[in-house]
Amino acid sequence: MSGATHTYVGTVRWTGAHDAGTASYTAYSRDHEVVFDGRPVILGSSDPSFRGDPARHSPEELFLASLAQCHMLWFLHLASAAGVVVVAYDDDPTGTMRVESAGAGQFTDVTLRPRVVVASASQGAVADDATLASLHGAAHDHCFIARSVNFPVVHEPAPVRVRDA
Repeated sequence: MSGATHTYVGTVRWTGAHDAGTASYTAYSRDHEVVFDGRPVILGSSDPSFRGDPARHSPEELFLASLAQCHMLWFLHLASAAGVVVVAYDDDPTGTMRVESAGAGQFTDVTLRPRVVVASASQGAVADDATLASLHGAAHDHCFIARSVNFPVVHEPAPVRVRDA
């Protein structure tokens, strides 16, 4: 039995040609737009280290965010299925990218640092650090993005916090 497939279609539109186009490395802007029908446009550029606009999102930042988003969404789904009532979730992910002398590069690791607040035990299943660690492990195993990368995605969750009833 084969699984379902999903196709994603978007547009990446370069907006930085100005008058000279790519006449030289410094003649053009790295500005671009990421467009998915019916959604707000994401203003992108390259990382400022590569002549990008620091006010716009870089592909590397969006990649890091996609890993954190995917993990969070799976975690919330699995917590809900386990009866754990999550009332807040934040993450401050970091990623390391190595650039080689010829200019090519790749991410070498990403660390997710989720902070989870759960409702008191009277409002849901008991949620201790071990329970949340198990849910984080299962979320990692299910995350479509983490399963697609060739480097470690590490989880360093903060101790669980319980919201007062």
